[in-house]
Parts: sequence; C-alpha cells; structure tokens
Amino acid sequence: MDTDPPPRLPSLNGREQDILALERRGFPGPGVKERAIREELGLAPVRYYQLLNALLDDERALAHDPVTVNRLRRVRETRRSER
Repeated sequence: MDTDPPPRLPSLNGREQDILALERRGFPGPGVKERAIREELGLAPVRYYQLLNALLDDERALAHDPVTVNRLRRVRETRRSER
C-alpha cells in the first residue's frame, strides 16, 4: 500500500496572492476597485481581469483560497449563462 502523501502543488506567486487578496476586499463605490488595481498592483484593470480569470481555473488558487475562488467561479458561471 502506497502511503506517500499526494504531491503538493507549487504555491502561488506574490502577484497571484495579491490578486486574490484584492478580490476578498469590498469596495464602496464605482472606480475604487480599479484605482486599487492600478495603485496597489501596478496593473491596468484589463490585465488584472485577464490574470484573475486565469487564476479561477488554477488548482493552486483553489487550494490557496477556496472560498474566494469558488465565489468568483459562481459569479463567472452566472454571467456566462446570462449571455
């Protein structure tokens, strides 16, 4: 019987962790989140959302922050089904 633990996924890099951390926060009004993306992460919002979308399909992100990733996956699926 094989008793070796399953291989661990490599951890997220700093920027990937920062993207998920930003998604955990609430933002009070329009433009506030986009400003935080630019100022805190140094990314254009379009690039940020590209990276975020890729993270939602990354098992490392799910292992790092399952609550946030699953919530965002549900939102994404809802939006896709509305099209």
